Amino acid sequence: MTFIQYIKDKRYFFILFVTLMLFISLLIILSENLQLATKHLLYMYIICSLFLGIYLTIGFYYHKLFFQELVQLIESDQENFLIATPKPRNHQQYLYLELLKKIHQQHFNQLEKLYDEKKDHQEFILSWIHEVKTPITASRLLIENNSCKTVDFLTDKLEDELDKIDNYVEQALYYSRIDSFSKDYFITEISLDEIIKKSVKKYAKSFINKQIRFHMDYLQEMVYTDSKWLSFIIDQIVANSLKYTEEHGEVSFHVEEDAKEKRLLIQDTGIGIKIEDINRVFDKGFTGSNGRIHSKSTGMGLYLAKKMALKLGHDLSIQSETGRFTTVKIHFPKIRNYYHL
Repeated sequence: MTFIQYIKDKRYFFILFVTLMLFISLLIILSENLQLATKHLLYMYIICSLFLGIYLTIGFYYHKLFFQELVQLIESDQENFLIATPKPRNHQQYLYLELLKKIHQQHFNQLEKLYDEKKDHQEFILSWIHEVKTPITASRLLIENNSCKTVDFLTDKLEDELDKIDNYVEQALYYSRIDSFSKDYFITEISLDEIIKKSVKKYAKSFINKQIRFHMDYLQEMVYTDSKWLSFIIDQIVANSLKYTEEHGEVSFHVEEDAKEKRLLIQDTGIGIKIEDINRVFDKGFTGSNGRIHSKSTGMGLYLAKKMALKLGHDLSIQSETGRFTTVKIHFPKIRNYYHL
C-alpha cells in the first residue's frame, strides 16, 4: 500500500475537510473585517493543515503494516493462510476477515462433501465390479463345462446369471442418478396394484423356481408417487425377499391406512434378520450376518430403496423375527400432508 493509495482511500474525508474549512472561512469573513479575517484564516489553515498532515501520516503507517503483511501472505505459498492473517486494525478490516473465514469454511465444507461423495462412488464401483464378476464367472463356467448339460438347462442357468447382471446394472444406473433426482421425477396418483404386479412379473422365474407363493390383497389403492422410482424401490425389496426366503415360502403384499398415511407391507416367510442387524439394514454396504453367510448380498439394494423413498417424501421401515418373517413397510403420506414435506 502506497501513500497515494492511502490518500485515495481518504478522498471522502478530504471532501468533508475542505467543505468544513470553506464553511468556517465564510463565517469568519462575514463576522469580522477583511484584514483581520485574512490573518485568522491564514493561521487556521496552517494549523489545520498541520494537524491533517500528522493525522494522515500516523494513519498511513498504522495501516501500512497490516497491508504489507496481507500482501506477503498473498504472495506466499502458505496453505493454512487464515491462521497467518494479520490482526485487523479497525472494524471494517475485522468484518472482511470474518467474511473471508466464512467463505473459506463453506468452501472447505463443499470440498469435504465432494470428497465423501467421490469416496462413496469409488467404493460402490469397486463393490459393483466385484459383484458383477460373480455371475459373469458363473456363466463362463457353465459354457466351459457344458458337456453333460442339456441346452434347456444351460439356457435356464445362463438366464439366471443374466438376470443377476441386469439387477446389478440397474442398481448402478439408479445410484448414478440419485444426485440428479430432482430433475427426474414426476409425482402423480398411481395404483399400487399395477406397480406390484409389474415387479412380481419381473421376478416370476424366481417365484417359480423356488416355488414361493405370492399373495396380494385387493390393492386398488391410489398413492401419490413417481411410478418409475417406486417400481425400483419395490423391485429391490422383492428381490431381497426372494433371496432369503427358502423354497415353498411366501411373499405377500398388504395395505394399511390411518389418518396420516397409507402403508404398503411386503412380508416374506424367510430366514429373518437378527436383532443386532435390524437397525443397520438400510446402511450403505451393510450385508449383515445373513449376507455374509449366504454370500448373496451387495448391501446396496435396501440402501438405495431407503434413500429414494426419502427423496420421494416416503419412508421405509422394517420389522423382522429370526426364522419367521421379515416385513418391509413403505410409508405414503396422505395428500394433505404430502405438500408440507
